[in-house]
Amino acid sequence: MKRIHIIGILVIAVAISIMMSTASDASVYVPFSEAKARAQEGDDTKVHVVGRLKKDAQGHIVGMKYDPVLDPNYFSFVLVDTNRVEQTVVYYNPKPQDFDRSEQVVITGSMQKEIFVADKILLKCPSKYTENEVKVEKTASL
Repeated sequence: MKRIHIIGILVIAVAISIMMSTASDASVYVPFSEAKARAQEGDDTKVHVVGRLKKDAQGHIVGMKYDPVLDPNYFSFVLVDTNRVEQTVVYYNPKPQDFDRSEQVVITGSMQKEIFVADKILLKCPSKYTENEVKVEKTASL
């Protein structure tokens, strides 16, 4: 065999091993009810849950707890999934920047007893995808 063939086979083998390792880490999108059912069955695989933050009539987030002085690595909030099921989510990291302005949230993690423990939080902010008008104030020149 030529040296180029051996290198090609090694590259293919490495690519296959990378694909297999990432495929085993893949998780599925589920509502909280299915995440709870999986946890009760003993399935501890990570899942994605899509939801919106619970807000009151004035638009303030309800159930959010974060005190960086007390514990900067504890952040909890209430998320409402696509089936309108409310669930307390705990994230053992600092609160993500712009969390308060987020419209939709995707969390990755698993149910542990009565709370969902998130490993990752992905924020979907519509303000990032729309063009904002820039207001220019005219000042009187001297």
